[in-house]
Amino acid sequence: MQLLYAIATIAIFLLGLPVLLTHPKLRHGIAQRLGFYARSIDLGTGRPRIWLHGASAGDLLSLQPMMKELKARRPGCCIVVSTITNSGQEMARRMLAEADVVVYAPYDLPGATARAVRALRPDLLVLEYTEIWPGLIRAAHRAGARIALTNGRFNPAKLRSYRLLFALVGNPLRAIDCFLMRSDEEAERALLLGAAPDRVWATGNTKFDALIFDPPPGREEALRVEMGLDPGAPVFMAGSTHEGEEEHLLEVYRRLAERHAGLRMVVAPRYVERAGRVMAMAAEAGLGVRLRSAGAAAGRAPVVVLDTIGELAAAYRLASLVFVGGSFVTRGGQNVLEPAAQGRPVLFGPHMENFKDSVQVLQGRGGLQVGTPEQLFRVADELLSRPDQLAELGTLARRAVTAIRGASARNVDHMLAVLPREGAAPGSVVPC
Repeated sequence: MQLLYAIATIAIFLLGLPVLLTHPKLRHGIAQRLGFYARSIDLGTGRPRIWLHGASAGDLLSLQPMMKELKARRPGCCIVVSTITNSGQEMARRMLAEADVVVYAPYDLPGATARAVRALRPDLLVLEYTEIWPGLIRAAHRAGARIALTNGRFNPAKLRSYRLLFALVGNPLRAIDCFLMRSDEEAERALLLGAAPDRVWATGNTKFDALIFDPPPGREEALRVEMGLDPGAPVFMAGSTHEGEEEHLLEVYRRLAERHAGLRMVVAPRYVERAGRVMAMAAEAGLGVRLRSAGAAAGRAPVVVLDTIGELAAAYRLASLVFVGGSFVTRGGQNVLEPAAQGRPVLFGPHMENFKDSVQVLQGRGGLQVGTPEQLFRVADELLSRPDQLAELGTLARRAVTAIRGASARNVDHMLAVLPREGAAPGSVVPC
């Protein structure tokens, strides 16, 4: 079975090599992706060495609270962070002060994963969400590392596909020591897929702990000036938008601006490289538009496109009302709790399949789901006409988010439990 998986991954790799070598998000760090890490990487001499993998920048933010907890409870530990995307690399190097080493994750090829594990020598490998990489899991397991899945989730619609894959290539879940799932329902799915019952817990979602509640002093006002937004001006913000949404949202804004004097719009595309495309759409709609990166010298415009990384939370504080994208198209939604943590009312569309737990937290507590752009216009129009209700909904949203934190500490409890205790023989197992 393992041989079949190895042959399949090598074949897929060779077929996809032209894309891997040219795609702007994937073409960097090829040597590391093949498992060749520089000997100059400083892993320190302390134990444990904990390797946390997050595919993208957003995934890494969910891991950061656990990194802080690990550093507080095991000050001598070495934290290695791996990512797949270039934006993840950039964000990790710039924002994750707790990370001692930042690398690209290896391709899930037999040689690449084996070399990566030999180079990084993890005592604990922490995967996130559905990052089930059979090759990496097996390489780490063979090397004696413990393995944890955090914020675990399995799409119920794909359980049959998982079972088929595991039947063909062997079940990698048997090598995982701790399943730290987002909910009881996710824990049940892990059990259905073959996870050992004594290794599965529902601990919650660390993304709730990763939410930034208060930016550094002065950050909000500085960003307002840089974006050319007048103090006190109402702002309709569309965050984490995707292709197929912005044209509708810009039209909603145009209609709202006719009814609410001084209303401005901030658009934060999910992928900042789409900022130019969003600017073009705004111009085609007859709206004045500018980039946030142009700075204060660019002056004022009805529409501002946020084209920087790491400023979304602070930008949400400038908004009167927020719509979160990925929800008018079939992308499964985006993080609706980030603006809620800033005390802002949150609107979102019908496609929130990947964020059902967040929807449950917010519905009736500062979050409102709308079915169409037309409904978004009507709800936004009413709320902007009632500033008192906007403030009340924002307060409810922040309280709802505050009440659901704590998963990071619970997860670290389980992670540290599977590590060999200091002074224990290598390879000794401590029950999770």
